[in-house]
Amino acid sequence: MEQKNLVIQYDEYLDNGELSKEDSLLLERAVEAAESAYAPYSNFKVGAALLLSNGEVIAASNQENAAYPSGLCAERVAIFYAHAKYPNESILSIAVTAVVNGVQCETPTYPCGACRQVMAESQQRGGHPFRIIIGGSRVTQVVKSADSLLPLVFNNLPK
Repeated sequence: MEQKNLVIQYDEYLDNGELSKEDSLLLERAVEAAESAYAPYSNFKVGAALLLSNGEVIAASNQENAAYPSGLCAERVAIFYAHAKYPNESILSIAVTAVVNGVQCETPTYPCGACRQVMAESQQRGGHPFRIIIGGSRVTQVVKSADSLLPLVFNNLPK
C-alpha cells in the first residue's frame, strides 16, 4: 500500500479590490444574475457568469421547482446554455456567488457536487482547465481548475 495526499491550492482575496479587472467584472455579472434567480422555496439566489474563448460572457441563475429536485443550479444553467449556444467554444473562467435577501453573501458559496462534475467534464470537453472564482462580498477564492474542487473526478467512460 502507498499512502497518497491531495493538496488543494487556491488564491484567497480578503479585499475584492485586489481581483483583476476581468475577474471583478465576471463576479459583478454573477451578482447581477443572482438577482434574476427563481428561488421562491429557499430564497437562496445563486448567480454564475462564465467567460468563453470567443469573449462572450454567459450569465445565469438558479431555477427552483416545486417538484424538488427538478430545479437547476446557476452553474449548470450557465454551462449547459454556453455549450448549447457555442458548442465549439471553451470556458476560460466562471464566477459564482450567492445573494440572500438582496445582499451578497460575505463568504464563498461553493458549487455542489453535480456542478463540480459538470465543470470537470466541461474542462475535458474544452481541452484545458478553467478558473473558478467563488465570490463573496468579504472573501473571494479563486481555483485554477475544476480538479481542485473535484480532485477524483469521474472520467473513465469510453470515448
